Amino acid sequence: MKKLMFEEIEKNKQKSLLLIIFFILIIAGIGAIFSFIYDSYTILMIVIFISVFYAIIAYNSGDSMILSMLGAKEANRANHASFINSVEGLAIAAGIPAPKAYIIQDTALNAFATGKEPKTASITATTGLLNKLNREELEGVIAHEMSHIKNYDIRFMMLAVVLAGVITLLSDFLLRSFLWGGGRKSSNSKNNAGGFAVIIIFAGLILAILSPIIGKIIQMAVSRQREYLADANSVALTRNPNGIISALKKISLDPDPLVDSANHATAHLFISNPFKKKHDIVSNLFSTHPPILDRIKRLKQM
Repeated sequence: MKKLMFEEIEKNKQKSLLLIIFFILIIAGIGAIFSFIYDSYTILMIVIFISVFYAIIAYNSGDSMILSMLGAKEANRANHASFINSVEGLAIAAGIPAPKAYIIQDTALNAFATGKEPKTASITATTGLLNKLNREELEGVIAHEMSHIKNYDIRFMMLAVVLAGVITLLSDFLLRSFLWGGGRKSSNSKNNAGGFAVIIIFAGLILAILSPIIGKIIQMAVSRQREYLADANSVALTRNPNGIISALKKISLDPDPLVDSANHATAHLFISNPFKKKHDIVSNLFSTHPPILDRIKRLKQM
């Protein structure tokens, strides 16, 4: 298990770098389309500069942005002593700095971890989770999130949120520029290869439409396998498979799993899909989470 954890940490660091490179290429492509449409390489430079600047800012403060977006508030020991104590105790067992503990006021049973590295990480739980899980089950969930922190899943997942957001924003602006009729003057277009110009503009329109889907694919790149591994590491950390198994059972039976503040950009952060459960094939295919029953089955086979 320890060897697998170290391998996963290294893979996540490599995947984070590849994700950034892929992001730069996509941004450069969108910027090139802008440049062609407006007949100015300055536009390309501006698009790339703004995108990279935003990505750097978001990367360094992305966890704060996510917590604020989801309405999370820092837990206090007077009201959430059991939660904070469990986080601190399991952090010692995991050999990492104790993450900050946050609360979301919501009846749904859910939790997530975020941050760019263990020393700046945090674990957030809904009030529904804290109210309906016993200590053994809560420790199973916290240990699951602690695994995401220790193996740097949190960095990759946060990058997915930030970069998908940038790509969607730029693609939306590009699409609007087509709809508003912006672009080269017709006389200028005639001086260039007209057919080629049409192809480039058509390609740009397709890219503008597909970019949000590319953003979704980036989020899907946050492999479902990470959830299976985090479940297994939860057992290794607590030495108690019953905790996480019982917690997942309660989460799967939650009659109202919708986390009101969640959105599609942050859905993959949670331990369970924070939206209404859909059981059709397409929903399962594009889900960022493996089915909970499959996770429970794997845990029972350990």
